[in-house]
Amino acid sequence: MIDRRQFLAGTAAAAAMPSVLHSAPRPNFAPGNVEHCIHIWLGGGACHVDTWDPKIKGDPKLKKPGSYYDAIDTSVPGLQVCEHLSKCAKVMEHFSLLRSVHHEAVDEHAAATNEMHTGRPVSGTIVYPSIGSAVAHERGKATDGAPAYVVMGYPNLTRGPGFLGAKHGFIYLTNTENGPSGLTRPANISTSRQASRDRLLGMARKSFVQRNLKDTVIRQYNDAIGESQELMNGEFMGAFNLKSESSSLRNAYGGEFGQRCLLARRLIQRGVRFQEVSFNLNFVNGTGWDTHNDGQLKQHLIIQQLDQALATLVTDLKAHKLLDKTLIVVSTEFGRPPEFDGGGGRGHQSRAFTVALAGGGLKNGQAIGVTDEIGKSVVERPISVPDLFATIHWAMGVNPSKNLYDGDRPVPITDHGKPVKELFV
Repeated sequence: MIDRRQFLAGTAAAAAMPSVLHSAPRPNFAPGNVEHCIHIWLGGGACHVDTWDPKIKGDPKLKKPGSYYDAIDTSVPGLQVCEHLSKCAKVMEHFSLLRSVHHEAVDEHAAATNEMHTGRPVSGTIVYPSIGSAVAHERGKATDGAPAYVVMGYPNLTRGPGFLGAKHGFIYLTNTENGPSGLTRPANISTSRQASRDRLLGMARKSFVQRNLKDTVIRQYNDAIGESQELMNGEFMGAFNLKSESSSLRNAYGGEFGQRCLLARRLIQRGVRFQEVSFNLNFVNGTGWDTHNDGQLKQHLIIQQLDQALATLVTDLKAHKLLDKTLIVVSTEFGRPPEFDGGGGRGHQSRAFTVALAGGGLKNGQAIGVTDEIGKSVVERPISVPDLFATIHWAMGVNPSKNLYDGDRPVPITDHGKPVKELFV
């Protein structure tokens, strides 16, 4: 029980909270001027000590913890990466490695994936927007006739707009050749028949919206339908004609994942603001980045595919004078421990892992944060997930302390995150 005075004091504090949140200070250094973001998602939990943060060599047979591969030098003196990232190593001056990222989510894929997309743990009272939807909300599309947010992979709630609503959701595709299936007219539907369908749909939309003028959700979905029709009939769909690129460039990008990265560059040129490129389909090692047991044995094959596509994306963006305008973020739900499991693979680890950044006009060519001698724990310059999200927002000129609103409820765009200052100053 509380007395009247305590109740009134608590009520006054709650009433003042929105203004306190709204007055949260901006970072005291200049923001970036990034126009686009490509979020490369390594779903499954990519091992940091086998990629971006190499340590002493381990041995699964002897149960000796450590990296599975040798380390190599890069174009940045003193900075090493895994031997299978040899192409990225040659352009490491365009990268920054955040080696001390961590979160407290249970080491379970769904919870960790949610945190690495929304910047927060799962909540029972609010559905938070993904980083892609938040950027789409704040920056919008870069040009007319293009969506603000595209996901190359299967749709998932963690990538969604949450309380921001359908207008700030994503367009998704699983086929790089034909584009989003929902925006492609079936072959047996003629142009005139499609026009008739569009007229009928327009009449139905208008009538339904008029009957529900006060329903915000319906208006948002109606707006989303309108934008989809514009994309179907505009130049956007031409981005998916990868054969218009030279065969030498297509080959340089590599296989399925590489072609997604090539498409990402083409979508930027069409005006897409934020896109996620998922690398967790059709794995040649059997398990993808979730390298329990035997998945470890051929992990080098997918690291090599990542290396080829990512290095080519960096050089291709640079050749098109887009690298400084585009921030590449290579992330995963967690890292993996330096110890090996009974089958010779690795488990899950969220207490320390690496997120790689490239381009974006940042002060690249550095590693920020340090883990211990085997990559088990952060020992210097910890970077939280909210800090990572604040960095992405600030690079794109968005105040990471700004409030969004779930109805009348103020929600800071990041969970008290602070941009990684070393990337800007």
